[in-house]
Amino acid sequence: MPDDATDPPSRGPIDTEILDRIAAHLARSDRFDDIETQPPYAPNAVIANYDLGYFPGGVTRAYLRIRWFETVDFSIHYSEQYQTGNSWECRWDRHPNDHNTRNHFHPPPDAPTPGEDADYPDDWRDVLAAVLTDLDNRIEAFWDE
Repeated sequence: MPDDATDPPSRGPIDTEILDRIAAHLARSDRFDDIETQPPYAPNAVIANYDLGYFPGGVTRAYLRIRWFETVDFSIHYSEQYQTGNSWECRWDRHPNDHNTRNHFHPPPDAPTPGEDADYPDDWRDVLAAVLTDLDNRIEAFWDE
C-alpha cells in the first residue's frame, strides 16, 4: 500500500498488444457497432460501443472502456446513458489500491468506491468472457420485463 493515499500505486504501462487483441476479439461480435483502439480521447483504452438495437429506446449510448496493463492489471468500465441524462455504470478492476483487494468490482448503478472484493481469472480472454456474460444477462433483462 502507498504511504500517501493520494498517490496510488502504479498499474504500470498500458499493454498495447493485449488491447489490440481485445479490439480484434470484440470486432468479431455482433454486440458492437464500433470498436476504437486508443482513440485520442482515451489513448490508453479500447472503446467498444454497443449496437443500440440491443437496448430499449431510452438508451442513447452503451459502451465498454477497457484498459489492460503490462502488470496484468485492468479496468473494464461499462456505461449505459439514457435520454433522461441519467446513467447506469459498473466496473471490473484489478489493480493495487487502498479501498479493496487487488481484484474488485464496483457495482451498478453508480460504480461506487469502495467496491466489492472479487476473483478474476488471469487470462484476458477469460476476464472478458465473464464480463460479457454479465452484460449479456443485463441486456436480456431489459426484454424480460
